[in-house]
This record gives sequence, structure tokens and C-alpha cells, in this order.
Amino acid sequence: MISPEQYPAFANDLLTWFDANKRALPWREDYDPYRVWVSEIMLQQTQMERGVAYFHRWMEALPSITAVAEAHEDTLLKLWEGLGYYSRVRNLHKAAKIIAAEHKGVFPEEHAAIRALPGIGEYTAGAIASIAFNQDVICVDANVERVFSRIFDIDSPVKQKHNMAFIRKTVTDVLPSGHAREFNQAVMELGALVCSKKPRCERCPLQQYCEAFHLGIPHERPVPTAKKEIKHIDVATGFLMHQGKIYIQKRPDFGVWAGFWELPGGSVEKGEAPEETVVREFMEETEFPVTIEDKILVVKHGYTTYRVTMHCYFLTFTDQHSAEPVLHAATEYKWVSMDELDEVTLPAGHRKLLDHLQNDMRLKPLLDNS
Repeated sequence: MISPEQYPAFANDLLTWFDANKRALPWREDYDPYRVWVSEIMLQQTQMERGVAYFHRWMEALPSITAVAEAHEDTLLKLWEGLGYYSRVRNLHKAAKIIAAEHKGVFPEEHAAIRALPGIGEYTAGAIASIAFNQDVICVDANVERVFSRIFDIDSPVKQKHNMAFIRKTVTDVLPSGHAREFNQAVMELGALVCSKKPRCERCPLQQYCEAFHLGIPHERPVPTAKKEIKHIDVATGFLMHQGKIYIQKRPDFGVWAGFWELPGGSVEKGEAPEETVVREFMEETEFPVTIEDKILVVKHGYTTYRVTMHCYFLTFTDQHSAEPVLHAATEYKWVSMDELDEVTLPAGHRKLLDHLQNDMRLKPLLDNS
């Protein structure tokens, strides 16, 4: 087991490895606080390669905190579309407005001021303070937890309170003063590239310090927390077509997919067929009487602890009807072309449906005849 006397050597070996192996990431070019902040928010629940692509697109559209503060929320949601967990981008927008108003558009350097911004928790505050400003502050993410659970052979669920307290204290003790920027990134980089879910111990610069490696059980650490039960739900939705356009509506500014545009629809009730659901939901949400022209497909989509099966239909008005809805579940509506659908932010399941429709030969004749 590694002793406190070995911490300086441990840190030095890690920093040497990082200097030779760190990835060339865009926010590492100058460690600008705005770029570090956006990268940290964007990479939560996002794979690195995908996050880098979104990062470049974001920075091209919004090169400064002021640009974010002045942007319309729909612009931010569209730039974020596909990353999920959309409260992140809404909080980023709120924080940018606070920085513009209270800090003259300059990202605050004090740890307490960083922590006070919307959407910034303990980890993110530590990451920004250390990586952007090189302050001696730790940041502990899943990669850090994995590395230290193996180094110290933590044999109970790593997320337990006492284990998290131990890891935070130990990382604090190991952190070399004046090198927080490199050290924090080095531990996370090691967890991502070497001490990953499938450990590559033969490549690890910390092998000599690792208790789990010496015991031959690195693949058994960290001990996971029990998984939450997955809930399966069936929903139905539809493309309502009228005079060559498609109906969409905007969700309220609260709840799931807040502020997104969507196709009306909802959960299939007990004893109800999906075809009945979509007709009922359109009537309840818009007071539109609709007829099913054809079934498009079934889209399967998962998020957090839900697995959704979405039944999708082509719809038209049952008879001559006003194209103006009575909104019961939305704040706005539009009749749009297929090309215009690419310009609005839609839930991921609806976006999967649109991707399918790009090659569905039934769509154009139905739109032409609607």
C-alpha cells in the first residue's frame, strides 16, 4: 500500500507520464477560462471525441461569454442538440448573463465566485479553478475515483460517503502545490486512457503504487453502486401534414425537454392501442381531429433510467379544419417544411424519426396531397 512518504514520487511519475502522453485538446491551447468552462460543462455525460466536435462548433458560433449572454436560448439549444441533459446549457446561459452583468464579461477567478454560478458544482468549480487558473484545488470525477479506488483497493462501493471522503482527502494530500493544472488533468487523463473500465495495467506509470494491481484484481475496482431499475414506456406521436407543411409545437419551460419543439403525442394508456393514443393525444393537446394515413416506424430510445418505444404515424385532418390549434400542452406552434425542421431543436427520439424520414419515399406524396 502506498504511504504518504511516496506521494511526491507518485505525483512526479504521473506528471512525467502526462507530459509525454496528454491529448491535444482545443481548450488546452491557452487554458482560457471561458473555453475551459464550456469544455467542462460540455464533457459531462459526453464522450471526448464527440465533445470536441461540439466544442469547435460552439466556439465558432459563440466566441465569448458576452456572445453567450446575448444569444437567444433557441440558438444555444440548437448548438447543444444531441448532447442531452439540456439543463446544462440553460445553466450555462444563466451563468453567462451573470458574468456579463456582475463581472463585466470576465470569468471570475475566485473559487467561491465560480462555485456560485448556476450549473457549477464542486467538481466543475475545482476543475475550472485548477485548470484555468492553476489554483491548488482538487477536482474528483469518475476517472479520479476509478484510479484511486484501484491504487488503494477500496473494496466497497466507491460512491459511499466515507469512500468519497477518503478519496477527496487523499487527492488533496497528493496534489503537488503549484501544479494543480497538470496534476488534475493527469489523473483524469490516466483514468480515461489507461486506468479505464478495462484497465491497461501494462501501460500504467503508477503500477508500482497500485494495491489492486498487486492483488491481481484491478478489473474488480471500483466496486459499483447498485443500478437503478429501468422503466419501459410506450408512447405514440405523429406527423400531421397540411398544405405541404408539418405541425410542431413548443413544450413549456419546465419538465422534460423544456422549451423544445416537438410532435404532439404521449404515453399509451392501459388497454389502448398506439393508433388510438396518437389520435387522442392530438385532440387533447391541440383539439385537432386527425386520421392515420400510415404507420411510419417504431423508434426505440433510451435516456437516464427510461427506455422509450415510440410509435410514429403519418396523419392528416379528419375533415376540413382550421390550421390554428387550441394549445393545451404547448406555448407556441408552427407549420414548417421538412427543411425548416432541421433549424429547430427536437428531442432525440423525434430527431431519430426525422433521420429515418430523409429516405422514406412515402413522405413527399403525402405532403403533396395534404
